Amino acid sequence: MGGGLVDLEGDLNKSSQSRTLGSGSCSALIKLLPGNKDLLVSHDTWNIYQAMLCILKKYQFAYRVSPTDSDPIPGGTQAFSSYPGSIFSGDDFYILSTGLVTLETIIDNSNPALWKFVQPTGAVMEWLRNIVANRLAASGKEWEEIFRKHNRYNNQWMIVEYRHFTPGMTETKEQLFTVLEQLPEESTHTRVFTIPVLSGLVVHSDKTQELLQKGYWSSYNIPYYEEVFNASGCRELVKQFGPWFSLDMNPRAQIFRRNQSHITDMDSMVRLMRYNNFKNDPLSWCEGCDPPANGENTISARSDLNPANGTYPFGALKQRPHGGTDMKCV
Repeated sequence: MGGGLVDLEGDLNKSSQSRTLGSGSCSALIKLLPGNKDLLVSHDTWNIYQAMLCILKKYQFAYRVSPTDSDPIPGGTQAFSSYPGSIFSGDDFYILSTGLVTLETIIDNSNPALWKFVQPTGAVMEWLRNIVANRLAASGKEWEEIFRKHNRYNNQWMIVEYRHFTPGMTETKEQLFTVLEQLPEESTHTRVFTIPVLSGLVVHSDKTQELLQKGYWSSYNIPYYEEVFNASGCRELVKQFGPWFSLDMNPRAQIFRRNQSHITDMDSMVRLMRYNNFKNDPLSWCEGCDPPANGENTISARSDLNPANGTYPFGALKQRPHGGTDMKCV
């Protein structure tokens, strides 16, 4: 319940050391190599440093779809980053035998008016919803249809369907890449072109063409969909603190946009996802910070390197035992 507890603390108005304004939790990048010769998917976990004891797990379960069904579940084999005593990833980053790779970065809800819509009835914790979707879904479309039900815990999920990728491809009619975002809301149906289910605000769409045209998709804890961006309180945060909270001008957005074109193979992908040159990179500088160079403002954070006696406009930029704790790429 670790992820969900953070939201429940906000909902129940409990004081928490885990809620830091602007605190990032993970960087992600989906990148087509030059000539579309390969498709790489990568994820950095950002966490408190006491969570650095990580384990790469592989599950192979001979489960069936139902007690009366002889067919095995589609996602019977899974590899994922995880932790001791956890039966799911928590990061989240999953490689599935269906050919799907599913991953997310957290969306922080800064709109306290939404917490009243978090109810104990009709909601299922995120850890269980993603386990069920990863095991039962045979496609990206099926994954989002399963996962969006009974919404709890706010993330941007990315679903890559590798069986629809062919090296050198320039177009496809298949759903290669899906992006889903969610927030609590007074709603009994999703805001998209699909059947009604009990959920909060869930917005998703096929982003295959955008991926093929741009060559990459980056994710850094800022909502992509305008409806989610506005509902989460990001627009008010931009007015108060400036472009750090915006989709296009966040430091990681700018670094990804500048550096993704240098990726030509797995090694250069790994270098970007491990990238931290905050003392020398002008995109890592923070207006209103003293000193201006900030270890949070990069792809793999090192917030512990920010001076304790510095001046910072909000909590995420302060010195904390928090940063990038791993890097996964497939």
